[in-house]
Amino acid sequence: MQHESILSPKERTASARRFTLHLVQAVCTACALTAMFAQGETARALATVAAACSLFTLFVGVLMGRRAVAELDDHIRLVDEARNAHSQVEELFAMTDMLQAAEDYDDAGAVLMATALRLLPEFGGALYVFNNSRDRLDLARSWGHSDSFQPAASLLPGNCWALKRGKAHVNAPAHGTLNCMHAVGSGTTIEKPMMARGQVVGLLMLASAAPDAVEGNTDIHRIARALADSMSLALSNIALREKLRTQSLRDPLTGLYNRRYMEDALERYISLAERTGTATSVVMVDLDNFKRVNDEYGHAKGDAVLRDVAAQLVGALRPSDVVARYGGEELVLILPKCSLENAASKAEVLRKRIESLSEAHGVAISASFGIASVPETATKAADVVPGADCALYAAKQGGKNRVVVAERRGKRDEVPAPRLTVTG
Repeated sequence: MQHESILSPKERTASARRFTLHLVQAVCTACALTAMFAQGETARALATVAAACSLFTLFVGVLMGRRAVAELDDHIRLVDEARNAHSQVEELFAMTDMLQAAEDYDDAGAVLMATALRLLPEFGGALYVFNNSRDRLDLARSWGHSDSFQPAASLLPGNCWALKRGKAHVNAPAHGTLNCMHAVGSGTTIEKPMMARGQVVGLLMLASAAPDAVEGNTDIHRIARALADSMSLALSNIALREKLRTQSLRDPLTGLYNRRYMEDALERYISLAERTGTATSVVMVDLDNFKRVNDEYGHAKGDAVLRDVAAQLVGALRPSDVVARYGGEELVLILPKCSLENAASKAEVLRKRIESLSEAHGVAISASFGIASVPETATKAADVVPGADCALYAAKQGGKNRVVVAERRGKRDEVPAPRLTVTG
């Protein structure tokens, strides 16, 4: 009795059923043995009881056999579910390991796509990440396109319920749910915001053409949450690395390249120019009377002027040109595949654009330009920057707010040929 008290209700019920079955079997056996030695009505009555007990035993045996088969099927199903869960966990661990080697959003998106296709092969998907200004999410990777799923190239955070709530959201048009403004088509989509360090870093979208693909399916939501959690930290680390890389190459005030990057880029451009036989020009820019602007209007005004001047330079040049802050109010432009004459023409355009900022800032703004070129005024990178600096100094001495070009070098640097002397 003490042992029975610790059994569960299900175990006690099963034990009572077994006891009853064994009791009926014992009665059946006793009646059958007694009927063998009895005669007349007594023998028939005992035989009837034995037959009834046998039928009852057979019926109970069939029921218990069916129940055993059902329990075996349940056990097999549980084993399959455990095996599938183990496989999913291994896939997620492999995904996390691969994400540690991802260098950019393309790498991370490729890892996500490969894992999602193995775990959810019937679902399409898309990965969105925030741009630098965090006013838009751009499509980094997508897969499984269909007529009911065509992810947009970009999303606005204000048009997405998942991003506005910071929680998962399901767009199911067939069920009349509240859908995001960017949701199109008749398919069902699950949207999972990816959070890292208290900040949303992106959005994971999973889509299916079946209207009832997500309803009541907890496994889909669990896998989607696991994918989003694994991706969120990876995207945060990539964004942090990009920020550190930018800080190491860019000037924090103007957003231009710094002097270290400029010097490395100049070496590369000039080496390439020597192989292709093209010219590379260097333009040094110095804002005129910039100290007076800082002294009279404050450093905040000076910083604003520098930022606007940098924007004017970047906006007027080619994507292949390099604009760098050399130091203070001095800027350097590297113009690959640009002759000395073309560089002078471009510098004159830039001079006028900088001068046009005077009205907007309420202060006189101008700049002086010095230009040098390889191979027209110099032969190597170590000479072209000093040549442009000398031309800039000449522009300052000549009255400022002007463009001065360095002197061209003569043929073979005008080195006189050696004379032959006759002796004897």
